[in-house]
Amino acid sequence: MSHMLARLRNVKPEVIKNVLRRDADQHAKEGLTLEYLWQNADDKNEVLFLFRTTDLEKAKQFIDRVHSRALRENPDSNLPQMIYLEEN
Repeated sequence: MSHMLARLRNVKPEVIKNVLRRDADQHAKEGLTLEYLWQNADDKNEVLFLFRTTDLEKAKQFIDRVHSRALRENPDSNLPQMIYLEEN
């Protein structure tokens, strides 16, 4: 099982929760399932969320496409740092 951890700063948990809920169908089509959403207890400006993925390479390609498009539209987009995890 593979996972994708996202770390995003300067966004309220309610905002990202709504975005993730809105995008859930698209994520599912890309093989992504949201498992957890956390707010950093030591830094309230940081949100982390974890997706389970059926295909890590497909997930990477999806994120690359989405982030590239967002940066073309707005070079100052607040995008999450992505960490791709494989279970051993």
